[in-house]
Amino acid sequence: MAHATVYVGLTVPQLLRGASRVFPTHSALVRLRHSAFCYCTVNGTIQSKRKMDHLERTANNFRQEVISQAKVCGITNESETVKRLRLAVANKEFTFKAGQWVDFFIPGVSVVGGFSICSSPGLLEREGILELAVKDTVHPPAHWIHTECTLDSEVALRVGADLLGYQESKGNGYKMGTVKLYYSAKNTSELLFKKNILGLMNAFPGKITCRFHVTRQSSQICKELQPYVTEGRISEEDLEKHVSKDTLWYICGPPPMIESISKLLSTIGVPRNCVFFEKWW
Repeated sequence: MAHATVYVGLTVPQLLRGASRVFPTHSALVRLRHSAFCYCTVNGTIQSKRKMDHLERTANNFRQEVISQAKVCGITNESETVKRLRLAVANKEFTFKAGQWVDFFIPGVSVVGGFSICSSPGLLEREGILELAVKDTVHPPAHWIHTECTLDSEVALRVGADLLGYQESKGNGYKMGTVKLYYSAKNTSELLFKKNILGLMNAFPGKITCRFHVTRQSSQICKELQPYVTEGRISEEDLEKHVSKDTLWYICGPPPMIESISKLLSTIGVPRNCVFFEKWW
């Protein structure tokens, strides 16, 4: 059965370029695994009133057992506040599905990061490359990526929760429905991967559509984006036109945004079992 799907969010992952493989040393992997193991076990016994970290929030989520070594092979500024990190993964057994995230272990940094993967499984299969899009914050792993991470920096990864359950190509009877994306950011420069999204709209006319929302745009919007941009926040009026028994809703963004949109969807009659999101940061 085909479904209509509405994505509401502040970040949108997508795959892009290729790169050559780079293989870190085995000794570095041993050090990283030891650091990760010590942190996971010792930190689990600490009791405090501090804000829960990524590992604590996601303690009950499924994870692969293997922690894999990776080396930074590319760093790109996607916007003033977001860096795209390209990682060469040496372990050929390392796999993930679209919608999963990784635990991100950094030597010398006790806090473990949790970042959504923004490249496709196909890129990993072809080139051994995985990409992350990381926003600059005071959170130690994100801060390290924006201030200390360089080419050839060594890290370790472990795959977390799986969000994708169906693949039309597997012959399981699933048929592609339609996707409507509402994507909000401060301004058009913070709309990451917008060219890729426009490319998908052209590649799948009538199947994938998008409305970009900007809340603090100070410059003129380029002609290419103008037909797709609305100034102002995502509203009840925007979403209620898509309410139906066959529509599934996926929300991605910071917790206050997720809670706000969830309440809005409840107000316009969307059943709770049709709304999906993760609040793990």
